[in-house]
Amino acid sequence: MCFSNLCCIFSLQAEECLRLEEERVDNYLHPSTKLKLLKEVENEVLTKYENDLLQKEHSGCAALLRDDKTDDLARMYRLFSRIPKGLDPIADCFKEHVEGEGMKLVKEVAEAVEAKKEKDSGKPSKDSGTSYEQQYVRQVIELHDKYLTYVGTCFANSSLFHKALKEAFEGFCNKNVAGSTSAELMANFCDNLLKKGGSEKLSDEAIEETLEKVVKLLAYISDKDLFAEFYRKRLARRLLQDKSASDDHERSILTRLKQQCGAQFTSKMEGMVTDLQLAREKQQNFDEWRQRKNKQLPIDMSVTVLTTGFWPTYKSMDLALPAEMVEGIAAFKEFYEDETKHRKLTWVYTQGTAVLKGNFDPKSLELVLSTLQAATLLLFNEGEELSYSEVQERLNLQEEDVTRLLHSLSCAKYQILVKDPQNKVIGKNDKFRLNVKFTDRMKRIKVPLPPTDEKKKVIEDVDKDRRYAIDAAIVRTMKSRKVLQHQQLVLEVVQQLSRMFKPDFKLIKKRIEDLIARDYLERDKDNPQLFKYLA
Repeated sequence: MCFSNLCCIFSLQAEECLRLEEERVDNYLHPSTKLKLLKEVENEVLTKYENDLLQKEHSGCAALLRDDKTDDLARMYRLFSRIPKGLDPIADCFKEHVEGEGMKLVKEVAEAVEAKKEKDSGKPSKDSGTSYEQQYVRQVIELHDKYLTYVGTCFANSSLFHKALKEAFEGFCNKNVAGSTSAELMANFCDNLLKKGGSEKLSDEAIEETLEKVVKLLAYISDKDLFAEFYRKRLARRLLQDKSASDDHERSILTRLKQQCGAQFTSKMEGMVTDLQLAREKQQNFDEWRQRKNKQLPIDMSVTVLTTGFWPTYKSMDLALPAEMVEGIAAFKEFYEDETKHRKLTWVYTQGTAVLKGNFDPKSLELVLSTLQAATLLLFNEGEELSYSEVQERLNLQEEDVTRLLHSLSCAKYQILVKDPQNKVIGKNDKFRLNVKFTDRMKRIKVPLPPTDEKKKVIEDVDKDRRYAIDAAIVRTMKSRKVLQHQQLVLEVVQQLSRMFKPDFKLIKKRIEDLIARDYLERDKDNPQLFKYLA
């Protein structure tokens, strides 16, 4: 007998033994003896040897899972489902195996990303994650597909094995992966699927199917609010920069997220998609208004009007715009005030784009820039040389913004400005002039602006929102209960919020103290562990 097949051969013989015993009972004995007799056989054949069989190094349950022996696993399930609690050790083994496979993926991507960082040290990282991190999410989806199929085919869709699968995925999906959370990686993966020019080249049906699987995986993530904020940032970029590949796919994933996490989870995102449709209509109305008023603008201009509450918060700045842009803004303001009452426009220049025609000596080029980069380049229209301080004064921007802009135009891939001295660091004593000899093989080029640290901002925003959510849950609970013990209050708050994130007990305690200081609650004089609600 081959040692590696010991468990499989035993399972086959045990199944045959039980079948023959049932036949004998049916043929020769009274039906009333059947259950008692089979119970004895099950005890002798299965119960006595269960632990030894399941834990065999080369042929036990773990080995069958490792070697994908689906028929043998199904047979093992059928046999051990006959004895009380016979499936518990198999479910535990299944959970341990799946979690181990997941942790192996986490370790592999961490090592790959670390190796890539060492290789690419000094180069800026991409916002939508490295190819390894994208591949990690794809592998997690494949892992889930594989073992969900096991639960259906080998384990008869048993709730015990569904629970084991859920716990296994929760175990590794909430680990940090190469310095990022799974929530962030899943948001980046979706962004890559949904944006134009993403690395995932799939058919519409395949994209829909993949999105559905990502949303299913989201059920295992404890920080769903973090996913929502990262996803909202990526969605905003796709919509504002016209990078979304399909409105249908955007609405489809929002519908799935709404079904999975509730209407509140997607309300802002749905508002953003609706805003873009309304903005197109408003732009059309603006064009018609200009024709009626016979207003000619020196530049072609389109404006996207957004609802503040739906979109991420963007840095506001009092940019000194070039005269051509000022005229366009004044015209739109006049139109907007004619059409809308009691609403104030706040201009978000950081999200704008502009196309300039650059008349360089070798040839003319079209430059696709951010509004800030365009405003910077237009300062050099007269061909004069400007110092760092003169650029800052004319743009009316902070030093960090001016440094970032000048670096993108003089030290990066496209050196449209010549910097003196010629190095890669922007200094306050540097001087700049237009590079009249600038050229490129393309007729139209996009000049990138280095991204700011968006990840840090997202985490700060989520932490702030969590404090508000904990405060609201505490007040809501105390308002209905009036008097409550500390431990009971903490448990109820955790229960209320666990659908979106896993609250930290220390943070809940801190928020309780804050609410006491703000006279929402008070401690009982005789029992400091008892809180009372103050109406």
